[in-house]
Amino acid sequence: MYIPFENMPDSARVWVYQASRNLSDSEVQAIQAQLEEQVNLWAAHGSPLSGSVLVAYNRMVVVAVDEAQNAASGCSIDASTRWLKELSAEIGIDFFNRSITFWQNDVLKEAEMLQLKNLVATGEITPETLIFNNLVSTIGELKSNWQIPAASSWMKRYFVQVAS
Repeated sequence: MYIPFENMPDSARVWVYQASRNLSDSEVQAIQAQLEEQVNLWAAHGSPLSGSVLVAYNRMVVVAVDEAQNAASGCSIDASTRWLKELSAEIGIDFFNRSITFWQNDVLKEAEMLQLKNLVATGEITPETLIFNNLVSTIGELKSNWQIPAASSWMKRYFVQVAS
């Protein structure tokens, strides 16, 4: 059963899928509508799941389930992953992108892992640069810990000063 994202509890479990490029507004609307239909039919072992979906910043797709109603099973989680794989094939976008997304001058930027050291060295990414922590697991964490300063993330190792 689809529930508007803003009505989901902070305890709801989430999965964040990052697109390999920014989505157009029409793509966002189509993706949102298609995934809302899927969530409406989402079930675990025949029991309906209360879930939601949010396309954020024209870049991230967040799928949520309120497990207080019914717990998501391995098969139901696999089903949600399949939705994104099907969308990937349908519109030619990789939703399983492992690049780092960060804010720079109010614009979303992306960097591959191998580029990070250089981006820090050149000052393009600073300790204060907000990056997306797509490993959040609940809506509560999404609200409080999704966008964090690079120095507060696993990237902090790139900002350690070498003693002379």
